[in-house]
Amino acid sequence: ENCKLLLVDKKITNARDLVNILEDAIRNGYPVLIIAEDIEQEALATLVVNRLRGSLKVAAIKAPGFGERRKEYLDDIAILTGGTVIRDEVGLTLDKSGPEVLGHAAKVVLTKDSTTIVGDGSTE
Repeated sequence: ENCKLLLVDKKITNARDLVNILEDAIRNGYPVLIIAEDIEQEALATLVVNRLRGSLKVAAIKAPGFGERRKEYLDDIAILTGGTVIRDEVGLTLDKSGPEVLGHAAKVVLTKDSTTIVGDGSTE
């Protein structure tokens, strides 16, 4: 419920790159869904530890598709949620990004096999 989405069109290799966004999520008490090309073990372990401590509601999934199709899927999710896709090609880097890049969903349902993102009904 009332989830923020972080959309990243590359592999997340370092948990330190997520600090700005995760600190804001902890401070303001909102859950975060990270959708990225991939997340390396070290960064994933940091997310798991914070989730187990109860300080952060976070989940991470691999972006759907491959190559150009993945870029298009991420763009579609950004449009649906009002977020911005973090991409090197457009000069956005994860470590310099804050909560302003996050999308918003009224509800996100995660299962082992699927992810459902429900918009909040706004037309903005």
